[in-house]
Amino acid sequence: MTLDRLELGRSGRVVEVNGHGPFRRRLLELGLLPGTSVTRTGQAPLGDPLSYRVRDAVLCLRRAEASSIVVEIG
Repeated sequence: MTLDRLELGRSGRVVEVNGHGPFRRRLLELGLLPGTSVTRTGQAPLGDPLSYRVRDAVLCLRRAEASSIVVEIG
């Protein structure tokens, strides 16, 4: 499942971060490393961007960005 499909209030663990070059590197720098727990905390009124809690910080990602991150629930 990709991060953009994670339901509000649900948590998952990052399995893989796809993408290339600076985009992928920036996601990793933000703490979205494999094995990291991520919880969806909200979304903007029009549905984009989405917000997530990652390591005591809240990150906002566009749906397109979140779709490049593979997570597992459980």
